[in-house]
Amino acid sequence: MRPSGRQLNEMRPISIEIGVMKHAEGSCLIKMGETHVLCSATIEEKAPPFLKGTGLGWVTAEYGMLPRATNSRMRREAAVGKQSGRTQEIQRLIGRALRAGVDRSALGERQIVVDCDVIHADGGTRCASITGGWVALKLAVLQMRKAGMIVSDPMMDNVAAISCGIYAGQEVLDLDYIEDSSAGTDGNFVLTGHNRLIEIQMSAEGATFSRPEMNNLLDLAEAGVADLVKAQNAAVEGK
Repeated sequence: MRPSGRQLNEMRPISIEIGVMKHAEGSCLIKMGETHVLCSATIEEKAPPFLKGTGLGWVTAEYGMLPRATNSRMRREAAVGKQSGRTQEIQRLIGRALRAGVDRSALGERQIVVDCDVIHADGGTRCASITGGWVALKLAVLQMRKAGMIVSDPMMDNVAAISCGIYAGQEVLDLDYIEDSSAGTDGNFVLTGHNRLIEIQMSAEGATFSRPEMNNLLDLAEAGVADLVKAQNAAVEGK
């Protein structure tokens, strides 16, 4: 039995509320259980200098956690004077993941910045950020199409992410903090809506894992991402 009482293949409740930020071109509040992330997308009318003259656009991301997103207060990274290695690693992951679902030539020489701010953390914040970040990005692109800024849709496929791991000897889907902090194996799986792999981060935290166990976790991840894609599409439907 999992601490939450969930079945091994059962995800936490998912909700995605869009349009939560007045000024952002695209925004949503994604909740995966008690992990809540505010995601926004901002259109900038120029690409980074290294893309000048290429005709290609860029999607990048920034990630952060509010001081009381966790049990004890964390100092703001701005107060410390630098981002932690964890923050840099996560925001690079988010950017890589979202770019994998975008036709950058259709985007044109402009940049979209996706901001992901964790307001409540209970495991899987990077996965929720990627999943909600895609929704914010999709909404921003829809605004661009309505405004005539782009002709074709640069969004090639959904992008979503879910955590899976081995907890108490069992392969489980969508780890919360209690499970994540004591899992023998922990993994983050980033996939497209058509089950194409973008990135897998897996590590043996307390015990090694076998190839069959990894395959089982990937099967769980594919099922979880399918549910996330349904939630994403429902959130943007009709926009």
